[in-house]
Amino acid sequence: MENYNKLKDLVASIEADADKFFNNGNSAAGTRVRKGLQEIKTLAQELRNEVTAKKNSEK
Repeated sequence: MENYNKLKDLVASIEADADKFFNNGNSAAGTRVRKGLQEIKTLAQELRNEVTAKKNSEK
């Protein structure tokens, strides 16, 4: 559950930069969004592995 909460926080943290990039054309904010999305991808994979391990251990 800890990784899930981290994932939610990470998505929320890039919201302001996404707004700056898409609405104002701030390219530096776009770079920060891309970095954040890469971190989300990594964390989502860890969360998927955690869910699979828990699901398989219950069998």
